[in-house]
Amino acid sequence: MERRFVSWNVNGLRAVLKKGFEDVVKGFDADFFCIQETKMQEGQAELDLPGYLEFYSYAEKKGYSGTAIFAKEEPLSVQYNLPGHTDEGRAITLEYPEFYLVNAYVPNAQPELKRLAYRMQWEDDIRAYLCGLAEKKHVVYCGDLNVAHEEIDLKNPKTNRGNPGFSDEERAKMTELLAAGFTDTFRYLHPDQEGAYSWWSYRFNARANNTGWRIDYFLTDKGMDDRILDASIHADILGSDHCPVSLTASF
Repeated sequence: MERRFVSWNVNGLRAVLKKGFEDVVKGFDADFFCIQETKMQEGQAELDLPGYLEFYSYAEKKGYSGTAIFAKEEPLSVQYNLPGHTDEGRAITLEYPEFYLVNAYVPNAQPELKRLAYRMQWEDDIRAYLCGLAEKKHVVYCGDLNVAHEEIDLKNPKTNRGNPGFSDEERAKMTELLAAGFTDTFRYLHPDQEGAYSWWSYRFNARANNTGWRIDYFLTDKGMDDRILDASIHADILGSDHCPVSLTASF
């Protein structure tokens, strides 16, 4: 059975609803549509998405962070947030018979890497969490992971080295996660593709010039490698400073 997954940092769900978000979801017709940075509290938005169940994780701080999953299938269980990180609404896990789906909005290290210590703790905790899930069944991990892993994953690697999202520490944590038994599905299918980005600054005409970063991912456990059918970046879809990314896999 094939299933299609989509992930998109919408940079504010209420804002993107005014820019055709529901039409984008319906156009993909994915089995699972995961979003990050909803920037809302419960009851602040109503969506018209027939056929989808809606799951939200809210930050305690208003207008900040937040994640959601729209799913066509009823899960066996739902877990909100990552254990030990419960106040920012950064993760949702849905369990199904064949796999876990984990949607995350990874903390930004912030200018001058002032939040790097927290980011490093998050990385260690999410890796342990994902590895624990992978011992039970397949894992699909997606979201805005806030790191460009290799130099091919951003337009200007040399001038950005050490900046948030391209610090040696953050990149090393992604390397560690992959080494723990996970696959970057886009690079698995497109190992040498350049200019493939999912986020662009709103400044300096970055999107028009494709001066971007690939920081949105689908990772799967290594046991799923032969099940990865498609992994794509949809840079033509507007409405946020990020674009959607997708995965099609067989189960």
